[in-house]
This record gives sequence, structure tokens and C-alpha cells, in this order.
Amino acid sequence: MDRDQKRELIAIMALEFTAVEFNLYLDTHPDDRKALNDFYSTNQQLKKLKRDYESKYGPLTVSGRTPNKQAWKWICDPWPWEMVF
Repeated sequence: MDRDQKRELIAIMALEFTAVEFNLYLDTHPDDRKALNDFYSTNQQLKKLKRDYESKYGPLTVSGRTPNKQAWKWICDPWPWEMVF
């Protein structure tokens, strides 16, 4: 896994964490419009990053969102427990 791929994967993980945190916050503060707008913005950024990542490196999950001609390429990459960040 090259440096650019790691950088993009770390950015995706950070945005996923942020989206989950906003979701948890909004469960107890459903009327917070700024948090809701930030949640939507985070999700839009996350969708774009995932789409870009999958188009370059292949699916992130078994049901990846972006068609890729190298659908099984992921098996050649390091497994999650083999990655060093």
C-alpha cells in the first residue's frame, strides 16, 4: 500500500468516526441545526472520498459502491491487521 492510498484511507476513517460521533450527538440533541448540517456535510465528503478511493484502489467493502475492473484486487493488498499507520 503506497503513501497516497494510506493517506486517503486514514481520511476516510477520520470522516467515518466524525459521522458516527455526529450521529450519536444528534440522538440526544435532535434540534441542533448546526450539528445536523455538519453531519450532512461530513457524509457528503465521506461519500466523495469513498467513491474516489474505490475508483482508484478497489472496493472498501464486499458491496463496494464504485464499479471496479479489478474487483478481487483487494486480496493482494495487506489485510487490516497487517497495515502499519
